[in-house]
Order: sequence, then C-alpha cells, then structure tokens
Amino acid sequence: MSSASSDIFDAWWGWPPPVLDPAGPYAENVVVLAWALIGMGVVVTAIVVAALYVAIKGPARWKAKLGGEKAVWIGGIALPGVVLTTLLVWGLTLTASLTEPVPENAMRVRVTGYMWWFEVEYLDADGDVIIRDANELHLPVGEPVVVELASEDVIHSFWVPNLSGKEDMIPGRMNELVIQADRAGRYGGVCAEYCGGPHALMGFVTVAHGRADWNAWVAGRRGSPTEVADQDSPGVVPAITPPVAQETAPGGLSGRQVFMDSGCGACHRVAGTEANGLVGPDLTHVGSRLTLGAGILPNNRGTMIGWIGDSQSIKPGNRMPSYDMLSAEELEAIAIWLERQR
Repeated sequence: MSSASSDIFDAWWGWPPPVLDPAGPYAENVVVLAWALIGMGVVVTAIVVAALYVAIKGPARWKAKLGGEKAVWIGGIALPGVVLTTLLVWGLTLTASLTEPVPENAMRVRVTGYMWWFEVEYLDADGDVIIRDANELHLPVGEPVVVELASEDVIHSFWVPNLSGKEDMIPGRMNELVIQADRAGRYGGVCAEYCGGPHALMGFVTVAHGRADWNAWVAGRRGSPTEVADQDSPGVVPAITPPVAQETAPGGLSGRQVFMDSGCGACHRVAGTEANGLVGPDLTHVGSRLTLGAGILPNNRGTMIGWIGDSQSIKPGNRMPSYDMLSAEELEAIAIWLERQR
C-alpha cells in the first residue's frame, strides 16, 4: 500500500463508524436492542407480505378467514399489543444499566459542539480544564468516562456508535453520557443531529489507549507547567515562547509569522504564542491529530495546505474562509509550522 493511500485509510479508519460492532458495555445493550428490533421488523414485514399475498392471490376460503372478525382481533389487536408490550418492557430493562450511576471519581470530559466541529476539554476532579483539544477524544481502556455535552450554537448530537448511544448537545443545557472502550483502538464519531449545511462533514475520532499509553499521552499533552497554565486560560494572551517561532520553511519564510500576519490567530489559539482566538478549533496540538476539518481529511502537510488555501471547496459552508490570496510558499510555511505544534 502506498504512503498516500495509507494516509487516507488511516484517516477513514472508523469512518463512517460501524453501528453494530460494540466495543464497550454502553454500546453492547444498544446493539442487542437494535438487532432485536431489526429481527422483529423482518418478521412483521414477512407476515404483512404473506397476508397481502393471501388477500390478492389466496383461495376464497383463506380470504374470508383473513377478513373475519377473529383474524382482526388476533392479528390486528392482540398480537401487536402483546409483542409491543413485551418489547417495551424488555427494552427498558435492557437499557436500564445505561443510566446507572458511575463511580464518583470517573474521568470527565466536556465536549462542546460548534458549527461544524467539536471542542474537547479534559477536566480534573474540581472541574477545571487541564487539557484542551478539538475533534479528537482520547480515553483510557476499560474505564467509564463521563462526557459532558454542550453546544454553542445549534442542536448537535454526540455519537460514537462503537462505545455508546447518542445524546443531544443543546445550547444552554448540559447533558451527560457515559462511554467506555474495552479494547484499544480508534473509533469514529459523528454528529447525529442535522445541524446545518456541512453537518454530514462534522465528525471526530475517539482513540482508546492502554493505561501506559494513556498516561504517556496525558503527560505529553500537559507539557510544561507554563503550558498547562496557558491551557486553562482561553482568551488571555499567554507568555510567548520564541523557539518554535524561529523555525522557518524552505525559502526562509516563517510559518508562524505568516500565520499571525494573515490573522489566523484571531480565530485560533496556539498556546505559547500571541494567537489566542476562541472562534475556531484550538491548534496547540494540531500537528499530532489524526485528521483535519473535523474528521474528514488525513492530517499531513498536503491536506493542511489544501485546507488552509481552499477550505470552502473541501467543506462548503464551514466558517473558515479560503485563504486563496496566500502564495504556495506561504501556505507551505504555515503548514510546516502547524505540523510542528504537537
């Protein structure tokens, strides 16, 4: 497999997410219920088709029985009543475990929906943000995680089919959903509620880590004490750390300088720089993310250049303008600088 096709495969791994392949306890019961409803739907459809055939092509004696009062009472009232009541009771019993209390010390993550991307904030025991990210959710394997769901604009819906049911994200309201992954891997997520133009291109990736990998990921993201403090203070211009700013692209262009001169920092935040915008995704660790554009592109230099230069062709209607006024060299310089933000 070539490198390019491998990149695409990696980006689409889990996309679209399979809905009948549970990888955790909070998805298993949902899938069992889904299979039961699918099976019941097939049986009911078969009965209706058979009855229709008898009504049209069947012998006169069968047609008379089908239209008789007894058939109406049994097939039209008693049977549906018993079947639907049984399904309702069984389904409520089966899914009752989804609302059971989780341990008080369970990890908590706040996910906020925007048109058309997801902000992800990892919280400590006091509810303070310790890591801020976008369009990518990382979890430890085998542990329930409480996801606090909010929205800044319209109604969205958070759904990782392998790991949970779905829950709405409503402006002015905080909903909660518990998810858990019992095996390491990547799991695709989507917005499951139509939220406007690029709704179908609003996705994210969930990555489940073994405990050792999880600890290493957290340590890498939290970085130095200075950076942690910056992460906790969105909207406040943090102290500038110059080493990254001095890196230049071939030709001598400074990607950081082009980024700032183009006004990207008005919408995006990069911890340790003067870029501190809150409108778009936080780009502090964008170089380590698997995808760009909320789960729709593999993250590499080529797609980064394409996204910055012509995002409206890739995801029409998204809120980032196409920077087609920048030269190829300037776009490459920004992409090189951003891919170093890890």
